[in-house]
Amino acid sequence: MSMTEAVLRLVVAALLGGALGLNRYVHHKYVGIRTLSIVALSAAALVLAVVPVFSSDGVSRVIQGLLTGIGFIGAGVIVHGRHGDTVRGLTSAATVLLCVATGILCAFADWVLVLSLSALSLLILVFGGPAEKYLITRLGFNQRNGDAGPDDDNV
Repeated sequence: MSMTEAVLRLVVAALLGGALGLNRYVHHKYVGIRTLSIVALSAAALVLAVVPVFSSDGVSRVIQGLLTGIGFIGAGVIVHGRHGDTVRGLTSAATVLLCVATGILCAFADWVLVLSLSALSLLILVFGGPAEKYLITRLGFNQRNGDAGPDDDNV
């Protein structure tokens, strides 16, 4: 792989992570453009660094390590309410994981998967909250009784 191709993969990972971060920023969440750009960029860089050196088994271990390690960041994004009956940040934590996946796919230059993942995830982040609220209202669930409620991040 040429230097230009490696840089392109890193740039695309950072830009896509930033696009996801922009959504979180607009919704006033703890993670934003910088955080998610860095997460996606880091994942891509680590995979790019090991692909030429290790076998597919070694690359698999690095990916497993990324997924395990990102759980700590995701856990830090999740916040419990004062009374223990509310949990916030699950969508943001899932978006952190999504950024790792995006970075890994950019490192492998699997552009069809990168494009599909990015488009679907942005659609979910933009329209998922309103769709969820509409369905909850339409189905008559009462969030105060704990039957159902809007997504944790109130997107």
